Amino acid sequence: MKGRSKKLYDRRSVMLRGSAAIGVSALAAPTVLRAQERRLSVGAFGGYFNDAFVESVYPAFTEATGIEVTPVEQPTSEVWLVQILNSARAGQAPADVSMLSGISLTRAMRQDALQRFDESRITNIVELKPEFVARDREDGVRGVGATAWYTTLCTNTETYPSAPESWAELWDRKNEGRVAALALPTSAFLLEITAKTFFASDTDILDSREGLEVLFGKLEEIVPNVRLWYRDDGQFQSALQSGEVPMGQFYHDVTMIAAEEGFPVRSTFPKEGGVVDFGSWVVPNAVKNVDEAAEFINFMCLPETQALITRNVFTAPVVPRSSTDLTDAEFEAVASEIGPVVPRHDIYDVHGDWIADRWSRMISG
Repeated sequence: MKGRSKKLYDRRSVMLRGSAAIGVSALAAPTVLRAQERRLSVGAFGGYFNDAFVESVYPAFTEATGIEVTPVEQPTSEVWLVQILNSARAGQAPADVSMLSGISLTRAMRQDALQRFDESRITNIVELKPEFVARDREDGVRGVGATAWYTTLCTNTETYPSAPESWAELWDRKNEGRVAALALPTSAFLLEITAKTFFASDTDILDSREGLEVLFGKLEEIVPNVRLWYRDDGQFQSALQSGEVPMGQFYHDVTMIAAEEGFPVRSTFPKEGGVVDFGSWVVPNAVKNVDEAAEFINFMCLPETQALITRNVFTAPVVPRSSTDLTDAEFEAVASEIGPVVPRHDIYDVHGDWIADRWSRMISG
């Protein structure tokens, strides 16, 4: 998952401890008799993210089902996928249930490394928005959305008293030398932003090398405006807060918290939508605890659970907002009702080397 500054981690940790008990009691079912202990190992991205699940989400699942969770801190999604693939040769998995995001999920499915879910065992999957359910070519479910996060158009309010309305602002010549953008195509998703902003009527433009070349032609126009191509989130966060680089794509939730702390920043969901990315629960082929895994994933799909995750992990729900009891303030702190820009992870698998080379040439000038 994306990185976070230590300051925001600490702030959230305080909030987390105050709300954990409420979340568990709200979701708890009658205590299950534990004549025979059942356990499940669950991997989640490390640091604050994993800690939040351990303190607030897993206890609610154990209270409702009697299944104890052994938490496993995962490294990045790409590194974790390598561990899943390597351990499969020994007939074991690093965790019974893991979380994969982005292109790692696409590659895991292509390499047939994940079990296909029995949908009769995860009936709550119907609660999820369709874009958060990963299906193979035979329509089998291989990944189930866990939680989501947004990248939006963020600005310094002292430099920009009025909020921008469109991603097209990144291309506007009045913003030359004022923009920050993520440095990797697989995290920036600027090809998808370009497609939705300027080629919304051509839904096939991302499907071919020719279409991608057209998008790169348009995307190259923002290069004079970009002052900072960043990989380190903290680098742009500091520049945004100081006004040194007053506009760019950044994480909605981090910017909202910075604004609450008094920094002159805002997060805007453009009319084309913010970019949504998400983690998915998966079960590697070598896993034997399939019954417990199915119960876990079924529980995580519940709107009540998704609301619990939003309140404690500070990420967006993967179910419709209308099915939860989230307040306007709680929902708007992490998400938007505007239709999102959805990453096309498949293109980075099929055309990955070509995109990486073309991207490198573009940002190097």
